[in-house]
Amino acid sequence: MSDPKDPTSAATTTALDSHWRGDQPRQLTPEVLTRLEGYAAEIFATLGMDLRTPATRETPRRFIRAMVDSTRGYDGDVKLLTVFPTECRGGPDCRISQIIEGPIPFYSLCEHHALPFHGFAHVAYIAHEHIVGLSKLTRLVNVYARRFTVQERLGQEVADWMMDQLLPHGVAVHLSATHLCTRMRGVRDETTRTNSSYWRGAYEADPALRQEFLSTVSRGALA
Repeated sequence: MSDPKDPTSAATTTALDSHWRGDQPRQLTPEVLTRLEGYAAEIFATLGMDLRTPATRETPRRFIRAMVDSTRGYDGDVKLLTVFPTECRGGPDCRISQIIEGPIPFYSLCEHHALPFHGFAHVAYIAHEHIVGLSKLTRLVNVYARRFTVQERLGQEVADWMMDQLLPHGVAVHLSATHLCTRMRGVRDETTRTNSSYWRGAYEADPALRQEFLSTVSRGALA
């Protein structure tokens, strides 16, 4: 019988496969894209763009395709399904050193104004019986970043996925980002960055572990 808590079990793999393929895949047919291009053209023209020039005639089409690409995280990434066993077979207290990956560049669209925010992520975990390929951590960040979202949710989703699917002893995520919604409009702040950290498991309980992670983040920011 498959163990639903085991990320490599048949039952869990089936559920994960459904999730990462998208429970409700986007229906972006040519007809839908053409209709969206018409909406974009109306908006751009109303705001003042002259759509009759060689440079702008295809702008609505290019814009819609850029938005589709920028939100491809909704389509999931089935390559995140692959996990590997560690050498740990020592019961619930078995631990190996923390694994830290970063800086991972990411680009996202704020759900409040649909303007970009971008920056770098660091992801760490203390594995128990399962690990994931290092490239998968970049894929994980991109799956959640390539959506309409906010920085707070992005970090929470990455941390929760790690805990749910790898069952590690702990997870840490740090995001540092620039938000164009504050630079291009509103207060028009040209200098600040938004930093956020998320702790799960052992990182919540161990200040020294958090400090080791943040020190690595700081060195990565200066590199």
